[in-house]
Amino acid sequence: MIEARHLRVLRAVAGTGSFSAAARELGCTQPAVSQQMKALEQSAGTPLLIRTGREMRLTQAGEALVRHAAGILAGLTAAEEEVAAIAGLRAGRVRLVSFPSGSSTLVPTALAAMRAEHPGTRISLVEAEPPRSVEMLREGDCDLALAFRYGGADHSAAEWDDLVVRPLLTDRLVGLVPEGHRLAGAERVGMAELADEPWIAGCPRCRRHLVDVCEGAGFTPRIDFATDDYPAVVGLVGAGLGVAVLPELAVESVRAKGVSTVSVEPAVEREVVALTLPDLARVPAVAATLAELERAAAR
Repeated sequence: MIEARHLRVLRAVAGTGSFSAAARELGCTQPAVSQQMKALEQSAGTPLLIRTGREMRLTQAGEALVRHAAGILAGLTAAEEEVAAIAGLRAGRVRLVSFPSGSSTLVPTALAAMRAEHPGTRISLVEAEPPRSVEMLREGDCDLALAFRYGGADHSAAEWDDLVVRPLLTDRLVGLVPEGHRLAGAERVGMAELADEPWIAGCPRCRRHLVDVCEGAGFTPRIDFATDDYPAVVGLVGAGLGVAVLPELAVESVRAKGVSTVSVEPAVEREVVALTLPDLARVPAVAATLAELERAAAR
């Protein structure tokens, strides 16, 4: 194995013509130069220098190694500088994946803060709902995932055991009814009171949880429409086509025209978290983005 420090010594010897002059240039002793050259020749498996009295010249192998050493050492220096820039948050990238209501509420504040504090760090964003976003993280397609999970049947204790889990907030679900609905303006609405209503459901995970909650209240919801698009859910409710429950983050991110929001009982909540892999959590740019997401959630 040829080491970079040995290549530096070889270049100094080739440039100065002697061990003693190379030692002076490198700021070390002549015996240290001699030892490192001996180690380099052992690694190369062939002599690199020919010593004739006070003179010293390179062998053919030595000339080849010196020729390559310039590029190798230049590349290593560039790599060291790039790594130092990444470690110091002067450069680097973070690939973030988020569910839509997180993208429109938490993410903009966090990314604006990152750009202001660390303008050299590039952050990309794509959208995916869990569990797909979590799969992307495990498959190496992103560095950080904004995700959520509901309690009860949807919550497996071991679901994220291999990941770093940073809790951000608890997002309560609220009921949506048309403005002219009999329950519009009610302080609290029991889920059972909506048993005979047509429903508009959200993403697949939210849809499954809606069915679980309704069945817990003693009925199976009649789902007339299903869409992953939260503005579409609000629009359908506003048009009088049904009722829905949405996370507060989702309601915050859309203009709820023609819709009345009501508190539903029993209370339904989801846990919103940021996820990453243990090794990625130590990368400065990822750690800084996690911190900014926490600050955004606390506002």
